[in-house]
Amino acid sequence: MNDQLASILNFLTYLGVTLPILAFGMMAFMLTTPYNEYKLIREGANTDDPRKIGAAKAAAHDLGGKVIGLSLVLASAIFHSVSLLDLAMWGILGIIFQVVVFYLFELVTPFRVVSEIPNGNVSVGIFSSRLSFATGLLMAALISY
Repeated sequence: MNDQLASILNFLTYLGVTLPILAFGMMAFMLTTPYNEYKLIREGANTDDPRKIGAAKAAAHDLGGKVIGLSLVLASAIFHSVSLLDLAMWGILGIIFQVVVFYLFELVTPFRVVSEIPNGNVSVGIFSSRLSFATGLLMAALISY
């Protein structure tokens, strides 16, 4: 019974560190873009305007991809970390690199990602999402190296 209690406490401790890092990552992602993802998503839910609906979809894909990418990094950090500090360090690095990759993507594309998403270009939101997913997957693998 003591082993089970210790496992539950360990689970709760790591969860208590991981969820705030994930929330901080979402805030960091939203603060580093010139548009408000939640506002775009909310405005697209109650309208017939195709541009607003597209912007909502593009923002949801973009933000969702970043959350999945960061979650992959955090999952790998939980699995491979030697301490809570180690987990936090990898989580913060994951956030930083997700933001860096987003802006590198912005630099190398022939269009402005930060303009296309609020203008309803769902394809750009989906591509950005997949890039965040791939970045998270690569960073997760690098943590275990």
